[in-house]
Amino acid sequence: MIPYMDLNEQTDSDFARARRRSLLRGALARLRGETASNRLLSFDEARRALLANNHRHLGMRVVQADKIVGSVGRRRDFDRFIVPSRASVGERWKRMDRAFHRADDLPPVELHKIGDAYFVVDGHHRVSVARYHGVRTVEAGVVEFYPKLSATPVPDAGGKVSTTCP
Repeated sequence: MIPYMDLNEQTDSDFARARRRSLLRGALARLRGETASNRLLSFDEARRALLANNHRHLGMRVVQADKIVGSVGRRRDFDRFIVPSRASVGERWKRMDRAFHRADDLPPVELHKIGDAYFVVDGHHRVSVARYHGVRTVEAGVVEFYPKLSATPVPDAGGKVSTTCP
């Protein structure tokens, strides 16, 4: 007999598993002395480092989920894989997970783009749930920022954003 798990139990289990993954990755990063390697990139730091002040609205796009590497303002709530790093995001994350399991239509997320990197403006929980379930693409409204420097944002050992030239 296969045990039945109702939707609330499933979302609780999904969130607990996601949190365990984040905690384990964080502990491993600390043991290796690479705490910055488990953090989301900061859009503001990347924009300042690359002098990316000019922008234009690209409209709706389908974006590869693994190209989403940072956040505008919520980088402490999620790790670099956009998995919840704080228990406080649990209720909202579970609501999005429940909607995912029911196949509800959700609005597109909002992203900022610099080079090939995307940063979540709105929709952190939706992106997190999608990536947790292995969804490869997300629908997003995208605003592209154009850097004066030709580079890619990367975190240094201290978690600050620096640039690498192609």
